[in-house]
Amino acid sequence: MSPSFFEIVQLTNGDYALRRIDDDSAPLVKISFSEEAREMMEDRDMSVAKAMIAAGIEAVGNVAHDIDWEDDDLDASDAQPSYTLH
Repeated sequence: MSPSFFEIVQLTNGDYALRRIDDDSAPLVKISFSEEAREMMEDRDMSVAKAMIAAGIEAVGNVAHDIDWEDDDLDASDAQPSYTLH
């Protein structure tokens, strides 16, 4: 399989998206800021979106190492909702 290349683009509605360069399907990730947040960032919203996407990719890499992908014994109906307050 050939490697995929990704790009961060600004959508027509002002949101930011991470998508594959060679694929026109739905973006992998979308980031949307409120008007209040955009005002606070003072035209740095693209930099913030890039940092958020980079942090997400790093977090997925860290989590992926902790997952037992061979564990088929989990029943989705037994899963309890989990919440994290930050």
